[in-house]
Amino acid sequence: MAAAAPPPPPTAAPEPNMVPPLTSPIGHPIFSRIRLATPSDVPFIHKLIHQMAVFERLTHLFSATESGLTSTLFTSRPFQSFTVFLLEVSRSPFPTTITSPSPDFTPFLKTHNLDLPIEDPESYNFSPDMLNDVVVAGFVLFFPNYSSFLSKPGFYIEDIFVREPYRRKGFGSMLLTAVAKQAVKMGYGRVEWVVLDWNVNAIKFYEQMGAQILQEWRVCRLTGDALEAFDKVNI
Repeated sequence: MAAAAPPPPPTAAPEPNMVPPLTSPIGHPIFSRIRLATPSDVPFIHKLIHQMAVFERLTHLFSATESGLTSTLFTSRPFQSFTVFLLEVSRSPFPTTITSPSPDFTPFLKTHNLDLPIEDPESYNFSPDMLNDVVVAGFVLFFPNYSSFLSKPGFYIEDIFVREPYRRKGFGSMLLTAVAKQAVKMGYGRVEWVVLDWNVNAIKFYEQMGAQILQEWRVCRLTGDALEAFDKVNI
């Protein structure tokens, strides 16, 4: 009688797959969009400017109104005068097609994978549409200036601000990059702005972005009564 064949060796247990599939989100994804602001965004722009004044300890200088912003910010085509980029965030992807107010600009879209979810207790005050979860998280306001030394126009950033829950997550870099990319696209020579000397975090951030801090320059300003007094001065 032939000997029985030995039993087959045991099959090795499959190793657990520790790598998530490529389609699985990592951490807490949040989607962002930078788009051109329109007059309907003025209530959010006004709130953002006020929050910026609070952060910069300059509320005693804040007197902007929604009507004032509406009548002055949107009187020209984007990039020809005052221009505002809005930063929006959402837990859902933004549509890849959107009608832009300017043929010279296409909104920027980006996905961020965060370690922790963002808690925004004021989201209801910054939601353009209560039927979805889009929230306005920041803005940048800029306009053309001119460099006689370069014989080229440039952009001057008047305001750049990200709301507190969204800071230190790359959103400020997105706003600044959007302005710089538009300057390059239009053949402009520089982008300039000012920063408060006590805001060391912002100074460090701007230097990391490649900006030069011009220590030898000072801001000169005529405003209020000092400006109005010139109405009575004879030239």
